[in-house]
Amino acid sequence: MRILLIEDEVKTIRSLRQGLEEHQWSVDIAYDGDTGRRLALQNDYDVIVSDIIVPGVNGLELCRQLRRQGLKTPILLLSALGETDDKVSGLEAGADDYLTKPFEFREFMARVKALARRPAAVFQADQVLRFSDLELDQYTRLVRRAGKTIHLTPREFALLEFLMRHPGKVLSKVEISEKVWDVDFDTGTNVVEVYVNYLRNKVDKGFDKRLIHTLFGQGYILKEEA
Repeated sequence: MRILLIEDEVKTIRSLRQGLEEHQWSVDIAYDGDTGRRLALQNDYDVIVSDIIVPGVNGLELCRQLRRQGLKTPILLLSALGETDDKVSGLEAGADDYLTKPFEFREFMARVKALARRPAAVFQADQVLRFSDLELDQYTRLVRRAGKTIHLTPREFALLEFLMRHPGKVLSKVEISEKVWDVDFDTGTNVVEVYVNYLRNKVDKGFDKRLIHTLFGQGYILKEEA
């Protein structure tokens, strides 16, 4: 499961991230609303969690903008403001749930899990990406090829998901670095090549057709080729 956490309080980030990762969630962090909006529109998340008071676009306006752009990902707002009017404002802005600070992590986790269950019914038709005999389920985070389950790390899963969303397209190292790792590409590192090789060994090894290909000097492409 993948979650976007938009928060600028370091203590809160550290606590929530640790708890989420212990529950096997992949966590992306945005320290301001503008970065959060960009990540929310670029990537696929099971849940988005945002504090209302963050630098840049605040949580309420972020909800409004994401909903106007058609994003249906469940959103949980966090706030120290706990009056009924505050909660109503959050829900009317497009949030699915509202949690008042301070809160216990177990309540937070229960709400996140409840929100994550919604896409199974709402987006059932779109949750599985398919290419050739390869399947990737965005909700259960399961990957299969020719019926065989493939176990991937969260980073490998994110890389494969990005490739499967752009079949037949050449994806440069810069693009992969920015979209999958969310960092500026460093020409002095080979992290992209390393993870592509990890992924290729799991997805292509032992199968007649190779799906992940390197185009030297250009990048990588998902296509069928013996």
